[in-house]
Amino acid sequence: MSPAGASLPIILVPVGTDEDALDACLAALDAGTPAGTRVWLADDAQAGPRGLALIQRWLGSTRLQAAHTRRSQPLGESRHLEQALHACGDADVAVLAPDARPAPGWLQALAACLAGDARIGTATPWCNAGETAAWPRLGDIVSLPHSPLRLAEACSLQPTDAPELPSAVAHAVLLRGTARVAAGGVDAASYGAWYAALIDLSLRMAGLGGRNVLCTTAFVLRERESTPMPGDLDALAVRWPNWHARLADCLMHDPFPEQRARLAQALEMLEQRPPQPDLFATVP
Repeated sequence: MSPAGASLPIILVPVGTDEDALDACLAALDAGTPAGTRVWLADDAQAGPRGLALIQRWLGSTRLQAAHTRRSQPLGESRHLEQALHACGDADVAVLAPDARPAPGWLQALAACLAGDARIGTATPWCNAGETAAWPRLGDIVSLPHSPLRLAEACSLQPTDAPELPSAVAHAVLLRGTARVAAGGVDAASYGAWYAALIDLSLRMAGLGGRNVLCTTAFVLRERESTPMPGDLDALAVRWPNWHARLADCLMHDPFPEQRARLAQALEMLEQRPPQPDLFATVP
């Protein structure tokens, strides 16, 4: 029998230069992703000697079906991701930032979200530094006191309503492969950063009738937001003249107050629960 993770989407991690963040990302992946899940560490000649050593150690111990590729010379962020996603064909792929730490169950929740509506092109989880997908406050970067396990448990109690986002967000995103291919894939010629290329890709997918949604049952932690490269925002403004206004409207008028409140309530309920309820149960 094949491992449970074999039927889940491919995870694509573009390796970065921050070795400590990558180490934490890989540890979280191992702890929160089913054994046998396919993981591709795609290295655009970014990892240094310490980073390469920790990748090799992780590959030797992980429960996941993982591989690492490294270019001899860098292509650039969006170009490298364009080639990596093209190599995945029309498979569904979860692109995970190399400094992100997914909470347990994140990939199963994203996959279930995608399966729940054939129109969904991208599914983005909650994140403490997730711009329009940020929790607890929209557009803020907040250091959370909650453990990843507790966040995952609270997310598992949420309804699967999949509200619409202005676009996908780059901390973590599950891309429907057929929709990505139909939209023409990543436009690496116009954008330098994956951050901007993902916005453009998700808007093109939406233009073909797809939906970019918030997966309210998954959480991915991160210390910082993604950033564009010089010229990226200008290119977005030319191609999508209404984009900045839509983003500003979302940030000024939170479209998901009920979803944020429900997650806060679930966490509060879980925090008040005794650590070992069985010890406090009444013995008949």
